[in-house]
Amino acid sequence: MSAQKLLPKPKQKKPSGSRWYMHSWSKMLLLTVLAVFFLFYPGQNVYTVALREETPEPPRSALPHVPAPAPYPENRTGVYPGPEISAEGVVVLDVASGVYLYKRNAEERLAPASTTKIMTALVALEHYNLDDVVTVNNIANDGQVMGLFPGERMTVENLLYGALIYSGNDAARALADHFPGGEPAFVTAMNLKAKELHLTDTHFTNPVGYDNPEHKTTPLDLARLSAYALTNKTITTMVAIPEITVPDVTHTYYHALKNVNELLGKIPGVAGIKTGWTEEAGENLVTLVDRGGHQVIFVVLHSQDRFGDTTKLIDWVFGNYAWQIYGTGE
Repeated sequence: MSAQKLLPKPKQKKPSGSRWYMHSWSKMLLLTVLAVFFLFYPGQNVYTVALREETPEPPRSALPHVPAPAPYPENRTGVYPGPEISAEGVVVLDVASGVYLYKRNAEERLAPASTTKIMTALVALEHYNLDDVVTVNNIANDGQVMGLFPGERMTVENLLYGALIYSGNDAARALADHFPGGEPAFVTAMNLKAKELHLTDTHFTNPVGYDNPEHKTTPLDLARLSAYALTNKTITTMVAIPEITVPDVTHTYYHALKNVNELLGKIPGVAGIKTGWTEEAGENLVTLVDRGGHQVIFVVLHSQDRFGDTTKLIDWVFGNYAWQIYGTGE
C-alpha cells in the first residue's frame, strides 16, 4: 500500500455564514421569479380562472348609452309666414329638437280661453285615478257643456273626455270641485304646476278658461305646456279622438261627444290637441301634427280664423323645412 493511500483526505471547508446566506437567497429569488412567471403566464390556470369568475365583464346593457341627436329642422327656402296669418300670437315648435320654427308676439300675455283645459287635465291626472267616481254638484251652464246634471256620477276618465274632446265647461268644473278644498284649491294646484314648468307668464283664475284680467298665458308658455302635456299618454290619446259616447257609472245616461277641432281627419297628421274661444280671446287653437316621423306643435292665439291660420302654417312648415341629422360622423 502506498503512502499516498494512507494519508487522510483533507476536510472540505464549509462556507462562512454570510456566504451561505447569499447562496440560499439567490435560490429563493430564482424560485420566486419562476412562481410569478407561471402564475401570470398567458393562458388559463386556476388563479386567473378564479379571478375572472370573481370579476365578470359588465353586460352591454350596463354600459353608458349616448342618445342619437334629434333631427334638426332647417328652412331650405328662406320663406316665412306673412300677413296672411291673422293670429296675433303664434308659436311653431318642433317637439324632438325643441327648436322654434316661427314666433309672433310669443311673449305677449293673452287670454287662453278653453286651451286652459290642457292644464286642468294635467292637474286632474296627477291627483286622481281614471276610475275615480265624481259626483256632479256645480253645473256650469254657460258656454260649451256636455250636459251633466246635479247628482250625476261620472268617472274621472269620462269627465276628461268631456273636457278635452268636447271642451265641456261643466266637465272641467266637476273635476275641479272634486279636488280637496274644491275649485279654489284646484286652481291653486294649476298655478303651482305652471310654476313647476317655468311658465312664468301664465296665471289661472279658473279651470275652464273664462275671461278674467288675471287669467292669461303667452303663445310661448302654451307651446311649452302642450309639449309637456303630450308626454302623458292619456292626454295624447284623448285629444286625437274625433268622437266618442260616454256613460255615467250606472250606464243610464249617455253623452255623445264630438271633437271641436275641425282639422282632425281633414289635415293629414293632425292629432289634436285643444281649441278655445271667448269674446276677449278670439279664436285659439293648439294643434299637434305628426307627419313623416316629425312632431310639430302649432299655437295660434287671438286669431280671426284659427283653422285657416293653422292650415297655412302646417303647409308652410312641411313645404319649406327639411330635417337634418348632425353629429353622426357621416
